[in-house]
Amino acid sequence: MLRQEVGKLLGGGSAHADFDKAVADFPAKLRGVRPEGSPHSGWELLEHLRIAQRDMLEFSRTPQHESPEWPAGYWPARAAPDSDEAWDASVAAFRADLRAMHELVGDPKADLFTPFPWGDGQTLLREALQLADHNAYHIGELVFLRRLLGAW
Repeated sequence: MLRQEVGKLLGGGSAHADFDKAVADFPAKLRGVRPEGSPHSGWELLEHLRIAQRDMLEFSRTPQHESPEWPAGYWPARAAPDSDEAWDASVAAFRADLRAMHELVGDPKADLFTPFPWGDGQTLLREALQLADHNAYHIGELVFLRRLLGAW
């Protein structure tokens, strides 16, 4: 039951827009735009979501994983993607890593509660909840950004 509930939380969308809705038909010409009052573009938010999620996933399954340098390693160097293909690849990577975390949490052999020997108290449950929370926050920002851009 807990695994199912965490899986639903990871999927998002219960109380807010999910990732797929937030990125669906995002106009290419607006992906690198930072509207007034916004510190980030759609590309920056998408890449931050992808990079942070990958970090939490890899930390959860790979003892040798090394996190990117904070904060620079969690944000892209440019405000806009180099191409439509770069945007599409980032979206696909985000989806694949989310599926991988969902599968990891859903695996009855995976211990949700025992701290990882390579961490400082983190558990799989904590990482999954942190990932879901982080995604919800930044997906909300992505939706708000699209509203500011008139593209929602």
